Amino acid sequence: PALTLALARAAILFRMARGSLLEVLSQDYIRTARAKGLPEGLVLLKHALRPASLPLVTVLGLEGGFLLTGAVVVGAVFALPGLGSLALTALEARDYPLLQGLVLLLAGLIVLFNLAVDLLYGLLDPRVEYA
Repeated sequence: PALTLALARAAILFRMARGSLLEVLSQDYIRTARAKGLPEGLVLLKHALRPASLPLVTVLGLEGGFLLTGAVVVGAVFALPGLGSLALTALEARDYPLLQGLVLLLAGLIVLFNLAVDLLYGLLDPRVEYA
């Protein structure tokens, strides 16, 4: 079940990471750091990784919501105890308050994912200010 959720999403993240890192590595300040004689590992860690991680944080925030809702579906398909089987049981029993509570819980967790993405943006990019 974990592979069912993770493989497709990991491919998206790896493509984003590669594209973002290649874009950052072609910037002028990276060429300047290399021209100063810094080792390649230091250039990657100190100068390239932080700006390249901004798009990844965005995608991770979106993927967090997909993984959360996907875990409910995968749990129901594989008959694992959890939110998926609880949702199916509540649906079969027409327990609408429980279904509403589950939807509210999932929506709250997605809001928390978005809040975490916003806070990480502030840590990774010093130009971001919160008013």
